[in-house]
Amino acid sequence: MKRSGLPLVLIASALGGAAVADETTLPAPSPGEHAFQYCFSCHSVMPGEFEGLQAPNLAGIVGGPIASEAGFDYSPAMRAFAVRHGDWSFELLDRFIADTNGAVPGSTMEYPGVKDEAERAALLDYLAAASR
Repeated sequence: MKRSGLPLVLIASALGGAAVADETTLPAPSPGEHAFQYCFSCHSVMPGEFEGLQAPNLAGIVGGPIASEAGFDYSPAMRAFAVRHGDWSFELLDRFIADTNGAVPGSTMEYPGVKDEAERAALLDYLAAASR
């Protein structure tokens, strides 16, 4: 079969679409974005995205108030934790992400934590960027 001499870009333009980039031109996810995949099934970092989430939105979490998303039914343990600590500091989030149930005994969040320190630091950096 003879290949057309027209470049893919011209063919796609003629069809009214954009050329599809091959996989090698797509940027790789950052280490923090990659680590967020642990959280992605329940949480979002997109501001204002709530529909379909079974857990609070994490946009603005770093430095933000604990257990404060309106309409979310936090566990009594998490509400008590919020009263004791107020806001999510970087250090407090680090402890929570490392060992969720150790940091907040009685929390209903079923998550084993991120044990790897470098991976956790990347995740925290990603959440901090989503908090700006």
